[in-house]
Amino acid sequence: QVQLVESGGGLVQAGGSLRLSCAATGRTFSTYAMGWFRQTPGKEREFVAAISRSGRNQYYTDSVKGRFTISRDNAKNMVYLAMNSLKPEDTAVYYCATEEPEGTDVAGPWAFGSWGQGTQVTVSS
Repeated sequence: QVQLVESGGGLVQAGGSLRLSCAATGRTFSTYAMGWFRQTPGKEREFVAAISRSGRNQYYTDSVKGRFTISRDNAKNMVYLAMNSLKPEDTAVYYCATEEPEGTDVAGPWAFGSWGQGTQVTVSS
């Protein structure tokens, strides 16, 4: 059973930057794709970014392309989300996720089904 712990959220002004981190334990990290999702109250969970097992391929939702960068360090069992030029509409709880065979949230060529506890990102205008 994989365990995911996110960190790095906080309050930032519009135009600012944050870097989210996610530490994974419990499985061989390099054998599964990783993703970031976000959710605001009253809305469905939304895909943000995903990265392949090797880190060679990345996918982004259109609204964050050019501003967010997903990366991973397989030696450290870590995945990151660098967020630049933040906008108030980026405000959400951000969740780290792992690829699962029966995952419920499909993004790119993968399905994601294991989640961390989330980290709050608030962007003020």
